[in-house]
Amino acid sequence: MGRIRIATDSTADLPAALVKEYDIAVIPLKIIFGEEAYRENIDITTQEFYEKLAKAEKLPATSQPSPGEFQEFYEELTKDGSAVISIHISSLMSGTCQSANIAKAALADKDITVVDSRQVSAALGMVVITAAKAAKAGKGKEEILKIVQTMMEHVRAYFVVDTLENLEKGGRIGKATAFLGGMLNIKPVLTINDGLIGPFEKIRGKGKALERLVEVAKEYAAVHGNVRCIIAHADVLEEAIKVHERISSEVQCTEIILGEVGAVVGTHAGAGTVAVFFYEAELEDRLLS
Repeated sequence: MGRIRIATDSTADLPAALVKEYDIAVIPLKIIFGEEAYRENIDITTQEFYEKLAKAEKLPATSQPSPGEFQEFYEELTKDGSAVISIHISSLMSGTCQSANIAKAALADKDITVVDSRQVSAALGMVVITAAKAAKAGKGKEEILKIVQTMMEHVRAYFVVDTLENLEKGGRIGKATAFLGGMLNIKPVLTINDGLIGPFEKIRGKGKALERLVEVAKEYAAVHGNVRCIIAHADVLEEAIKVHERISSEVQCTEIILGEVGAVVGTHAGAGTVAVFFYEAELEDRLLS
């Protein structure tokens, strides 16, 4: 009898060190500039992507792994008898779960469970990390799936984008269409609701919008106690560092990670995005105890 492997896709925006530490299997999505397709974090680094994006005349396209690619991925993970819990980007934002389920159906003799996280970026990553911690602790498949479901419901995501143009062009704008147009220099603060990008607040000026990210984390921690937090940025490290410093000093954090918005998510969110993701640290502690 093999172990339980935790798998996800590259939109989880997980730092490489955490992927290695928790033995998480990651299947890449692709970024397509004209005729050239790149597998995220394999054929192109995040920094190379943003450099290429800055020079591109046209917004690149993105593509989920094919069912065939997922089948190869799962065959490798299950060849030693392991079960797989495969947790992916919201099905309302990508066809990744659909491809995964087609591959699962073709491997009916394998123990594979596909989970639609209803999340994206580090919000998905946080769910995946907790699942990997549970697997490492020796918890059973059904218990891990319950933990995943609970985490999906409790992770919070808030992000500031420079413009809604990329989300609109890429068809990922969701309910944030309410923020299209409006006043000059308005920076929308967005969130994720029911698997879709949604509006949170309109703020005048990016500085104040980033300040609002800090305030939201403080407000949550005031109610829920210590949080685990990831701050991610799309090629604006200095802005992310300032948010990181503020949250580190003003919010009760058990853990705080500074990361990047990867190429696929960055294609749609756009360069200049800063995001804050967090959840109640005690919740995870209870789930893993």
